[in-house]
Amino acid sequence: MRIKWRVIASLTGILVLGLALPVKVFAHGASIEYEVSTVIELVATYDSGEPMAGAQFVVYAPDDPATPWLTGVCDDEGRFSFAPDSSRPGTWDVQVRQAGHGDIVHIPVGGDAVAVGGGGGYSKLQIGLMSAAVVWGSVGTALYFSRKRKA
Repeated sequence: MRIKWRVIASLTGILVLGLALPVKVFAHGASIEYEVSTVIELVATYDSGEPMAGAQFVVYAPDDPATPWLTGVCDDEGRFSFAPDSSRPGTWDVQVRQAGHGDIVHIPVGGDAVAVGGGGGYSKLQIGLMSAAVVWGSVGTALYFSRKRKA
């Protein structure tokens, strides 16, 4: 009887030890990969609000504003999108034209550029200089009106 209890105790110990150790488990061999990217979506319309369906667009990279980086055509709702190269931070220029009508928009991407809608496309340096000019002008105006006048 003694041997039987020793065998049961040994097997129980091995089982508990086996359950306590971490084991890598494979679940049907699936793998998921992803890439985070920023996609810029634009909508081109005429002043009347009508979409610029079929308008041509040209995208220029910040480091080469003379050579088109991407060209294409807007869909029926005047929409198109593109993913700028994240290794090329700066202001991306997008031009949309159709039948003599068109416009260009400057979109800051990465680097020290202010996010779209966050500063009208101005860099942090430009915003700082404008703020300093406003403060300087306010102080100068206050000092001008606070001086004593001669009687």
